[in-house]
Amino acid sequence: MFKESIHLELKKEYVKDILKTVIAFANTSGGKIYIGIDDDGKVLGVQRLDTDILKLSNSIRDSIKPDITLFASILVEKIDGKDVIVVDVQKGASSPYYLTDKGIRPSGVYVRQGASSVPATDAAILKMIRDTDGDNFEELRSLNQNLDFDFLKKEFEDANIKFEHSQMRTFNIIDEYGLYTNLGLLLSEQCPHTIKAAVFEGSTKEIFKDRFEFSGSLLKQMKDVYSFLNRYNRTNSEITGLKRTDTREYPEIALREALLNSIVHKEYSYSSSTLISVFDDKIEIVTIGGLTKGLSEDDIMLGVSILRNRNLANIFYRLKLIEAYGTGIPKIIESYNEYNVKPKIEISSNAFKITLPNTLKEKSISKLEKNLSDKEYLIVNMLKENEYIKRTDIEKNLSISSSMAIKLLRNMVENSIIEKLGKGKNVIYRLK
Repeated sequence: MFKESIHLELKKEYVKDILKTVIAFANTSGGKIYIGIDDDGKVLGVQRLDTDILKLSNSIRDSIKPDITLFASILVEKIDGKDVIVVDVQKGASSPYYLTDKGIRPSGVYVRQGASSVPATDAAILKMIRDTDGDNFEELRSLNQNLDFDFLKKEFEDANIKFEHSQMRTFNIIDEYGLYTNLGLLLSEQCPHTIKAAVFEGSTKEIFKDRFEFSGSLLKQMKDVYSFLNRYNRTNSEITGLKRTDTREYPEIALREALLNSIVHKEYSYSSSTLISVFDDKIEIVTIGGLTKGLSEDDIMLGVSILRNRNLANIFYRLKLIEAYGTGIPKIIESYNEYNVKPKIEISSNAFKITLPNTLKEKSISKLEKNLSDKEYLIVNMLKENEYIKRTDIEKNLSISSSMAIKLLRNMVENSIIEKLGKGKNVIYRLK
C-alpha cells in the first residue's frame, strides 16, 4: 500500500506541477514520485508512457535551475501488472533549486514539509544559498537572475577586455552553473545598493541645501559620484607676476581614493546606502562595514589590506581603477602632507568614516590670522570650533565688556572677516 510522506509523492498522471515536487525533494532530503498511482494508493498505470517520460525529462532539464539532471532519474516499474513512472530525486548539491521562470524567490523555490511541497521562505532560501556557496557575499548566488550589464560591457570594451561567458566565469560574475553571483548583481544595472549624497551650508547639518542619490552598476555610481564631488571641489587661482597657480579645495587623489575605498570595501550583505556629506569646510564619507577581521587602524595606515570583496577589487584592478591593494589610505594621508589640516578616519564595529578637510578654507583663515589683533584671533579660533557664536559667548570667553565685544564684532564684520546673521536677540556670527 502506497502512502504519501515527506519522501513519497503520488500522482495519478503527469502534470507540470510535478516540477515543484522534484524541486522540493532536491532542496530537502530527496524522495520518489510515483506517476500512475492516485492519492489513495490505487495503481492506475500510465497510458502514454513514452510521451509522458519525454515531457517529464524535458521539463526537468529545461525548467529547473541549477541543472538537476544528475540528481533525478526516471524509471519505469511494473506494479500490479501496470506501467508506473518513478522519478527518483536525490538531495541536490547546489540548492536552492528553483523554477527557471519564477527565479530564486518563494514562488520558484520549494521544500518538503510533511507530505506537501510548499514555497520556501526568504530566510530558508538565504540559508540554502549560504550552506551551498559559503558566507562570502559576493560569491553567493544572486536572488535576482534577470540582470543587464550595458555599463560594465562598455567599461570592459574601453579597457580592451572581452566580456564573454568565459570572462564572466573567470571574474566570478557567474558561478560554475552559469548563474549570476552577487558580484554580478553589484555590477549590473539592477544593483540594489545606492550612494546618497547631501550638501549642507556651513560646517554642520543644520542648514540643508540639496540631496542626490546615485544608482545602477557600482562602476556607474563611482563615475557619477566622482563627477558630483568634482563640482564641489572648487579651484582657487593666485597670480604672482605673470604666473598663475591653481589650487583645489580637496586633493583630487584624496577624493578619488576615498570614493574607491567606500565602494570596494563596503559590506554589501547590509542594505544601507553609503552616505556622503558635503560641507563648506569638509567632505564626509560613511560606509557600512568596519575593518575586516584581523586588521587594526594602525594596519590600514601602513597600507596593510585584507580584502572584503576580493573579486570586486580584482575587477577594479583589471580596469586600472586600483593601482595596488592597500595603497588607498596611505595615498589619502600623503596628499595632505603639505597642508596643516589632515584627513580624519573613524572606525566602529560596523562603519568606516573618512573626513577630508577643505584645504583652501584653512589657507584663507591662516592668511587672515596674520593681520588679526589678539582678541580677533581668539574669536576666529572660537569660530573654527563652532559654526556660529553669539556676542555673549565672546564676552564670557574673552572676559570683556558688552561694549568691547560689540566694537570687536562690528570691526570684524566691516573687514569681511565674519558675517552677521539674524536680528535683535537672535543675532549670531560666523566666519565669512
